Amino acid sequence: MNTLLEHLKNKRLVWQGNQQEHCLTSNSTGYVELDDALQGGFPQSGMIDIHTPIGIGELRLLLPALRYRQQHKRLLVFIAAPMQINGEMLAHFGLSLEQVLIVQPNSAEHALWSAEQCLKSGCCHSVLMWHQQLEIAQTKRLQLAAEQGDALHFVLRQSRQVSLSLPVSLAMKLNAHEQGVAVQITKRKGGWPAQPFNINMTHTWPELALSQRASNVLSFPQAKVS
Repeated sequence: MNTLLEHLKNKRLVWQGNQQEHCLTSNSTGYVELDDALQGGFPQSGMIDIHTPIGIGELRLLLPALRYRQQHKRLLVFIAAPMQINGEMLAHFGLSLEQVLIVQPNSAEHALWSAEQCLKSGCCHSVLMWHQQLEIAQTKRLQLAAEQGDALHFVLRQSRQVSLSLPVSLAMKLNAHEQGVAVQITKRKGGWPAQPFNINMTHTWPELALSQRASNVLSFPQAKVS
């Protein structure tokens, strides 16, 4: 039995309850609420599975971390994006367009191949891929490629899929919120999931967030005591 456990640990197929979180290198996400929930930020490398509707602010959530990681002078890659990536927006937020690569593959299989090649090349600091169907074997290949290339792989897929726990470094679910996005961390390597919370984007993106609603509770005037 001990030999089997050692084999599984060497293959990174089991996680020990006494494994220390601080052994994992992390970088700030750019949002205090998310950093606190992740006890530091996004991992330095690995795979992050994000379940999210399209267009609720999922890209805005990642931009501060992507800008920070671009200081390594490596490429930021977008693969199979379901919308046009706005270069002017990226430049306005401080990302160098010379270090941005956009790939539009002909099929889902080509998207997976492109992501794996970019991740393990060592030329990319981050790879964002929109993909709807991921299998466990495919996820393991991408996770290994990200670790080999010291890259971070964000996979964005819509939440209508069957919830399958994949062997990733981090898994999150996003929903729309008036002041930003609502986040639920469902899986975290070296730690435990956190309670759902909201990320306030009004300071960074005031034009894309709704102002706080005034309270609709009316207070009754106090009766005068004679």
